[in-house]
Amino acid sequence: MRYQELLAELQTFADESYRVFHKRLLKNDNISVLGVRVPQLRKTAKKYINCVDELLSFPDDYYEVTFIKLTAVSYLKWDGFIKRVDACVALIDNWATCDCFTPKCIAKHKDEFLPYIYKYLENDDEFYKRFALTTLLHFFVEEKYFKAIEDILKTVDTEKYYVHMAAAWLIAELLIKNYNDTVGFLKGNFTDKKTHNKAIQKACESFRLTAEQKTYLKGLKL
Repeated sequence: MRYQELLAELQTFADESYRVFHKRLLKNDNISVLGVRVPQLRKTAKKYINCVDELLSFPDDYYEVTFIKLTAVSYLKWDGFIKRVDACVALIDNWATCDCFTPKCIAKHKDEFLPYIYKYLENDDEFYKRFALTTLLHFFVEEKYFKAIEDILKTVDTEKYYVHMAAAWLIAELLIKNYNDTVGFLKGNFTDKKTHNKAIQKACESFRLTAEQKTYLKGLKL
């Protein structure tokens, strides 16, 4: 498979109205978008799972190409995934690619992947940090990791918008899974005001908390 062949294939699925809509959502004028919807991108990535290294060699001229690269790697078994994860995270430059990069093999290798989480949190890049936080959200919100996640949330720099939003999203998920302890965490005022309040807002948007819990949380806003 050649790069131009992949582009030609993707063009057959492109939708101009969706391209305009999705590019607006990405909020990054430097990203070129063809306008191919996510289900089709995932289907294409699965088709080329045996050509991962060839895919990774292609230019990242379009959002869809990068998305396919990361999705194909996410379908690999652990050994194949972990060899390529650093290269993949380095490609992330927007929230959509980041949030859709959810390699299922991590679920069975959480302890092994935790050092990568810490490594990515130490990187100054906004999307390294966001990927670390969203990966915690997708795979680590369980009792064994609650303390580690809270320690991370106490120290992570949430100045950048997409890190702030990911941290708030993660706290909201903690509230849903571990309400009492996470309320205690919020009362400690360990995060900045905007992340604290956004986490409460996002938790109150969930159907998984009771009306009473939501009322109480709103009273904790700063």
